[in-house]
Amino acid sequence: MAYLAKKISKRETLYKSTLFPKLFKKSCKKNIVLVGIGGNIGDSKRRFEKLIFFLQKEKRIKLIVTSIIYKNPPFGYLEQNDFYNTLFIISTSLSPKKLMQYLLSVEKKFKRKRLFKDGPRTLDLDIILYNKLKVQYKKFLIVPHPKWQERKSVLLPLQYLKGSSCLKKVL
Repeated sequence: MAYLAKKISKRETLYKSTLFPKLFKKSCKKNIVLVGIGGNIGDSKRRFEKLIFFLQKEKRIKLIVTSIIYKNPPFGYLEQNDFYNTLFIISTSLSPKKLMQYLLSVEKKFKRKRLFKDGPRTLDLDIILYNKLKVQYKKFLIVPHPKWQERKSVLLPLQYLKGSSCLKKVL
């Protein structure tokens, strides 16, 4: 797939294609979830494309819209490749806990290995917002995602979702 790249600084780039950003569905029924997607091992943009097609096969999840892809430097552990990040808005019949369990299983299918905190990864899937709920299941799941409002890897792609009527259900 061809991507248009726009450099915004020495180490930050925005990528657009026919899938990023893309409106898949206008309906905002059921539970609306903002999912953060990231990765920095291998061809992350290609993996994100495959993720779209993988999620479209799941009956309990409907993809509504994707944002641009944002390439940015890592934080926390700095001795690793730059990250690619994007956001999806989905609707789902799954509870926050069941959705997180499902997303963790998807990460495994995409060969995610958890070596250490903030380490390199093939795919990272996070529930950023789920409806307007506040949820905490020990360290397994915290919604809204901690510090999401401080992360450029969420805030910049979020600007490209501002036109989605479904965003109002989570913000």
